[in-house]
Amino acid sequence: MAQGQQGRVATSLAGAVIEEIGASLAPVDAELERRYPGDPGTRQPVHTVYVPGDAFAADTVRTWGDGALAALDEHAPDAASFAAVLGLDDALAEDVYERVRAKLEREPVEDLRVDFEDGYGSRPGAEEDEDAARAARTVAETHAAGTAAPYTGIRAKCMEAGVRDRGIRTLDVFLTGLMEASGLPAGLVLTLPKVTYPEQVAAMARLLGAFEATHGLAAGRIGFEIQIETSQAILAADGTATVARMIQAAGGRATGLHYGTFDYSACLGVSAAHQASDHPAADHAKAVMQVAAAGTGVRLSDGSTNVLPVGPTAKVHDAWRLHYGLVRRALARAYYQGWDMHPGHLPTRYAAVFAFYREGFERAAGRLARYADRAAGDVMDEPATARALAGHLLRGLDCGALDGAEVARAAGLTRADLESFAVPRRGGPAASSP
Repeated sequence: MAQGQQGRVATSLAGAVIEEIGASLAPVDAELERRYPGDPGTRQPVHTVYVPGDAFAADTVRTWGDGALAALDEHAPDAASFAAVLGLDDALAEDVYERVRAKLEREPVEDLRVDFEDGYGSRPGAEEDEDAARAARTVAETHAAGTAAPYTGIRAKCMEAGVRDRGIRTLDVFLTGLMEASGLPAGLVLTLPKVTYPEQVAAMARLLGAFEATHGLAAGRIGFEIQIETSQAILAADGTATVARMIQAAGGRATGLHYGTFDYSACLGVSAAHQASDHPAADHAKAVMQVAAAGTGVRLSDGSTNVLPVGPTAKVHDAWRLHYGLVRRALARAYYQGWDMHPGHLPTRYAAVFAFYREGFERAAGRLARYADRAAGDVMDEPATARALAGHLLRGLDCGALDGAEVARAAGLTRADLESFAVPRRGGPAASSP
């Protein structure tokens, strides 16, 4: 029996046994690090806005912001009226309203996707070529001018046989146009829609690898989102969770899983009147996506509502209440991103996001401060909870719900401190931070 040297602590296992166990688990250690690198630590946008390829222009972001501000001016011109519509707490109303208006002035769109799929449809080849080339020039110009959304990219057509060649060509035209203009911008995002088999994801990864090799880019420079719009993407014919296999098939390039509310619902036979992001079928799909993505560094995005806030004020208010409720519901379920289909959705997107982070701010900051100081409190938190608390504060800072000074005051921590708690392990799929 060996004896420890400090305080004569007794041990029984020989060093050779420990070394043998370490050697036997080395492949598992490597596998864990490869498959589950943890969150990449980059900003996640709170939403994605889709704009048809033929409608995208240099002023699209500003146009959406102006449209959202006009909707507020017409239908909720002050904090009290906006709070009354949404049921905001009086203590939050003025602050949230002012932050929403400031956000719409400063950064109305966080993530913009130029759409060449459902929102664009089937066009003559020459027309789609020109729209894709123009989209590349416009993205390059807006980045150079500082007016681009923090994240910008395209959704080309899917890898199904009938549209595969067209989708590949559009992607090639767009990426080549960016390279010819000024190179790939930070925050570039590509979306692969209607994925059914992992092999389609692997094909997208090979395609991007070939593009990188052609242009001398670092391997893995270009990542992409996988859009979940079919039942087969959740459950394969053999009963396995296809979406988990898709993440691995991407070879480290997958950056997000986006739930497609209406295609997925229709695939399951849900009638049009009941197709919504809070339908039980949607909850099941997103729960599977969430578990499959956990720890991989791949982020989750909820879908959208197709109820637009347009028309008379009463109708706009009804649509706002619906959208606000859906966004709050998603945030509580840790779906921190969603789709917005109309400028009128922006006020309630940001109102829901800002209220969510501000409501939880003081308590999250206090708990994290006590954890950092190893001080006692009414909740005993563990490292995993500290990661969640720090993540809450960082997401609030990134979107504008929180200010750095108030977080430092309440938590006594810098952003670097928060990041050290939130992302203890670095790595993950290709992603760019603006």
